Amino acid sequence: MFLSFLNPQGNFDPAESYWASHPDFGGQLVYVKELAKEMAAMGHQVDIVTRKIVDPEWPEFEADFDYYPGIENIRIVRIDFGPSGFIKKEELWPYICPEYVEKLIALYKKEKRMPDFVTAHYGDGGLAAAYFKEKTGIPYTFTGHSLGAQKMEKFNITKYNIERYNNTYNFASRLTAERIGMNRAFKVVTSTVQERFSQYTHTAYNEALVPGDENKFSVIPPGVSLRVFDKEAILGMDKELNEFILTKLKRDLDPDRVDLPAIISSSRLDPKKNVTGIVKAYGLSSALQKKSNLVIITKGHNNPLKSYGEEPGEDDTQGVLKEILSLVDVYNLRGKISMFSIDSQRNLSAMYRYFASTGSVFCLAALYEPFGLAPLEAMACGLPVVTTKFGGPAESLREKGEEFGILVDPNLPDELAGGLYKLINSKEIWEDYSVRGYKRILDKYTWRCTALSYLEVFKSWDKKKTYTQPFQVEIDKYFLKPSK
Repeated sequence: MFLSFLNPQGNFDPAESYWASHPDFGGQLVYVKELAKEMAAMGHQVDIVTRKIVDPEWPEFEADFDYYPGIENIRIVRIDFGPSGFIKKEELWPYICPEYVEKLIALYKKEKRMPDFVTAHYGDGGLAAAYFKEKTGIPYTFTGHSLGAQKMEKFNITKYNIERYNNTYNFASRLTAERIGMNRAFKVVTSTVQERFSQYTHTAYNEALVPGDENKFSVIPPGVSLRVFDKEAILGMDKELNEFILTKLKRDLDPDRVDLPAIISSSRLDPKKNVTGIVKAYGLSSALQKKSNLVIITKGHNNPLKSYGEEPGEDDTQGVLKEILSLVDVYNLRGKISMFSIDSQRNLSAMYRYFASTGSVFCLAALYEPFGLAPLEAMACGLPVVTTKFGGPAESLREKGEEFGILVDPNLPDELAGGLYKLINSKEIWEDYSVRGYKRILDKYTWRCTALSYLEVFKSWDKKKTYTQPFQVEIDKYFLKPSK
C-alpha cells in the first residue's frame, strides 16, 4: 500500500530539529513520524508531505526530499508553496488550496503514481486532504490532534475579544478548515472515546458532523516508542545518566534518604497538571514521607530549590514553581525532595529505568488529562503508576474490571497519597502493577498497534459508499487562491 501523510505545517527532518524548542513543532510531529515509520517497517510505502522552506536560518528544510537513515520505504516530501521563508502555521492557510495540493498532485503525476490512501493531520492537513480528495477521489482519515474550539475556550474568547485573538491565531480559518476536514473524511480518528465526545461535539462543529453517527469515528490510541521507552532497553547512556541522577539526589536529599524509593513527577509545570497537588498529598502524609522521597522533573530549571527566580521561565511555570517551593517550606520537605531538569526523551527513559530499579512510582495528578502518554511511557520502563481518573487514563489503565495502574481523584490529597502509599509500601503489589503495566503497553499501546488499527480502517473503505455528509461550506468559498 502507498500512503501519503499530509502535514503542511509539520517541518520534518532526520535530526528532528527544533522539536523541543519551537511552538510549531509539537507532539503531532512525533505522532506522524512514529506512525509512518511503523507502517514503513511493515513494508508499506509512506510519504510524509510537508513544506519546503528556503531560508538561511532554517537550512534543514531546503531539500525537496529527505530520508530517515536506516529506514526503508519512507521519505519526507517538501512542497514549495507560499512564501519562501519560514512562516508560522497560523499564516499558512491562504497557500494550502490550491497551491500545496496541486503541486503535490503534479509531483505524483510526474512519478506516475497516486497514493492508495491519505492520512490528514491537524486542521491544515484536513483541509488539504479534503481538496486532494475532491481532485483525485482518494479517501482520507482526519486526525485533528487538537481542535481550535478548545484553544479558543482556553483563551476565554468572547465576542468582545475574538477579533484580537483571530488576528494572531486565525481561528476563523482554522475552525472552517477543521469542519471541512472532518466532514469529508472517511473516518475521524481520535485517541480516546472521551476525546470524541468532549471535542467533536462542540457547537463550533455543528452540521459538519451528523449527530450520533459513530461510524464516522475510529478510536485509535497513539503508542509508546519502544525504541526509547522500554524497561528491557540497554542503552550506553544509562550509566552516565544514573550517575547524574545520583549526583542530584545527593545534592538535594538528606544523606540517610538517598537510597529510598521515590515518587516521580515529570509533567509540565502547568497549573492544570496539578504538580502542587502531588506536593500537598506528600506533605500531608507522614507515612509516605517515611517510606519515600519526592522527585519533580523541572524542564529547564536545574536547581530550583536553590536558584528559583534566577532561571528564565514562562509566567505559568514560574507561578507553579513558586507555589511548589512555598509548599516545600510549609510542610518542611527540604531534604526529602529533589528537583532537577532532564533534557531529552532518551534521558527521561533512562531516568525511569533507574527509579524502577529502586521500587519507585510515577505520578500524574492532572486535573484532566486528554490522553496521558506520560504514564504509559513510565509503565513501559517498568514503573507502576498512580494517575488521574479524569480523562484518557480512565480508558488506558482500566478495561473489563482490570486495573493496570491506580486511578485517583487528583483533587483529594488523601486519595492520592493512599494510592502512592499502596505501591510504595508493598513490594508484592508494586511488582504486580509493574508487570501488568508493562504487558498492557505491549498488548495495546505500541506504535505497531496504532499502525495496525489505521490499516484496518483503510481496509474498511468501500468505494461504493459515499462518506461525505451534507454540509454547506465549500472549500473554494473560503480558501481557494490562485497558484503562484
